[in-house]
Amino acid sequence: SSGINAEYGEFQLSEKERQSALSNKFTEIANCISNMCINPTTERPYPVSMLEKAMKDAHISVNPNRSAKQQALEVLKTLKESIPIERVKMVVRVSMSQSDAKKCRDKIKAMYISITTEDNDGQFEIVGLSEPGNYKPLAELVGKHSRGKGMCEVIGVQDNSELDVLK
Repeated sequence: SSGINAEYGEFQLSEKERQSALSNKFTEIANCISNMCINPTTERPYPVSMLEKAMKDAHISVNPNRSAKQQALEVLKTLKESIPIERVKMVVRVSMSQSDAKKCRDKIKAMYISITTEDNDGQFEIVGLSEPGNYKPLAELVGKHSRGKGMCEVIGVQDNSELDVLK
């Protein structure tokens, strides 16, 4: 009978590993969606935990063998039926003093997909397109280096549903 228990134990372990892999993939998909989408009502990205709940409520099942990015685009179509969610790029303006910007200008620029305007007269100001997932790190970077005096604000969104190209 000890042979049966050993086999049963192994089965339990592999089942736990499978559950863990699925749970990780589920979170990874929610992360992808959070990074490329916003709640159009608030014009802010959804927290990952909120997306995970919406995915559970919609009975989304994940495939552990497909990339999270591919699945995220499919899951997004399903989520649109239950929550307000849009695939967009955000137009973000950052402004801070030149002296504060010296330390973090390159890091800030790296968080933009494209830069529309950059002004270095007096204040350092930059406006451009960024992924929704970069908003919080950008705001934290500006806050830290400007000691709360700088600004990071969403001034608009650009719909990019036509940019649903899998990279």
